[in-house]
Amino acid sequence: MSSCGFIDYIAKPIDQQAVIQKFENKRPDSDEFKQYLAYNNYHPDFFPITHWGLDELTYCSLYFHPSLDVARAQWRLAQTSQSSAGARPLPSVSGNYGKGNNANEDISPYTYSLSIDIPIETANKRNIRIENAEHLSESAKLQIAQTAWNLRTQVAATYYELLHNQAQLNVFAKELAYRQEIVDLYQKRHDLGLASKIELSHSKLLLQVIKAELNTQQQNKVMLTTKLANNLGLPLSYVTQMTLADSPSIDAVMGIAQKNLATDVQSKALLNRLDLRIALERYAMAESKLKLEIAKQYPNITISPSYTYEFGNKVWSLGLSSLMTIINKNKFAIAEANQLRELEAAQFESLQSSVINEAHSARAKLMQTQQSLADNKRLYALQQENTKRMQNLFSAGEIDRLELTMAKLEELSSEKNLVNASFQMHSAMNNLENTLQQPLNEQGIQSSTLNAANTD
Repeated sequence: MSSCGFIDYIAKPIDQQAVIQKFENKRPDSDEFKQYLAYNNYHPDFFPITHWGLDELTYCSLYFHPSLDVARAQWRLAQTSQSSAGARPLPSVSGNYGKGNNANEDISPYTYSLSIDIPIETANKRNIRIENAEHLSESAKLQIAQTAWNLRTQVAATYYELLHNQAQLNVFAKELAYRQEIVDLYQKRHDLGLASKIELSHSKLLLQVIKAELNTQQQNKVMLTTKLANNLGLPLSYVTQMTLADSPSIDAVMGIAQKNLATDVQSKALLNRLDLRIALERYAMAESKLKLEIAKQYPNITISPSYTYEFGNKVWSLGLSSLMTIINKNKFAIAEANQLRELEAAQFESLQSSVINEAHSARAKLMQTQQSLADNKRLYALQQENTKRMQNLFSAGEIDRLELTMAKLEELSSEKNLVNASFQMHSAMNNLENTLQQPLNEQGIQSSTLNAANTD
């Protein structure tokens, strides 16, 4: 800024290389991130983080992901607009100078004038503009919290997908070992003439199928890890080094689900949803616009005091000017603003109806997956008992190893179903959380943290 109070333009080109370097320097083990976690009530003994649960990953995303910086920048822009909305119109100064041909030497040939135009706003227009800017600023502030919640939802979905992927890898690895054992048994029997080539070929085919499925899941793990890195806003090289914490036990998950199924999900959704609050702010802005257009029916006034020296005469005058808005009374702009308000009202009603339907649908889905998980848990327990019985028969010499391995495969098939049901349960819980915009687990990260403006 110069000495006379004017602001100088300072160029600020984007350094792409610096942006790349900034991204590559993001580290989940940095001191700055540790301080951020400590600010959110993490004890120093918790560091270094060895197992990353959903809460730690969420905080990581809130700290590192650039989308929150964009939302904060938009809010600061709205704050600036709020300041400029209250600015009063500035007066203007004008003057002129002239010289005649001095045809009459008794009269001065010179003429000049000076006038000041002082605008005066009427009908409370300035306060209406301020009101509109306040709603715009509040909407942008709520959008920060909405962005934070969206990040949490994306992280949770990917986290559960990765846990499901790891469970599938474990199951397929077991099945691969069993299938290989069956192939070896059939190979020995075939060599001894006790099994047909068809049985041996079929067992080898099933082995190849499992190898292909295992390879697919391994590739899927790479894709999911990349997706998680994108959700966290971190370089992939650091995310691959993270060890994910196990999800809560099946009994704990079912307990959380049962507790939330007993609550009024519709009321929770209507109270917590940020998009509903943003829609209300948009409606308030539409109302402010309508009030402003109605106020514009009343014209602003400009007072113009002036002094004129004209060929030796000194003239003082006072001018008054205004637009002739009375001709059409701004009716077209008012009609447009009124329709905008009606549109925002219709959109809010549609959104609220959608939220109510989503809440009931998410609750029904959670109830369905909870029952499915309970059924698969019961069947898995029965299958485990059957495997124990077959193991006892094998130890007693009543069945051979092939029959025992087949029994283990049946148990593994039941375990697969349990793994899939558990994943469906977590997905349904995440869907309900997203619908309510509130974590279901009271021990986890609280919605107040997610819904905070995060303007620091």
